[in-house]
Amino acid sequence: MGATLGPEYSYESTYLPYTLAHRYLPDFIDPVAKRIIEVKGRFPASDRAKMRAIRKQHPDYRIEIRFQNPQTKIAKNSKTSYADWCQKNGIAWSKA
Repeated sequence: MGATLGPEYSYESTYLPYTLAHRYLPDFIDPVAKRIIEVKGRFPASDRAKMRAIRKQHPDYRIEIRFQNPQTKIAKNSKTSYADWCQKNGIAWSKA
């Protein structure tokens, strides 16, 4: 395992962007009005990333998230609530 690389190699010096293909199945959708409604009890980081990607890749759709408790914090030690996160990311929200 003691192989050495030549001087043309540099360690962790360049980021290479990549995308992963996923499919999204909205809770409720009005395809004519281009309106999506999601209903959430929990809103983990994976769902937040998905909502940002959907909003970015489908800007013609309006997304609204209805929360069981919009004041729940996104993480145990965070001051940011689900509602705060939505406002910051331009996503409409309401209490279910």
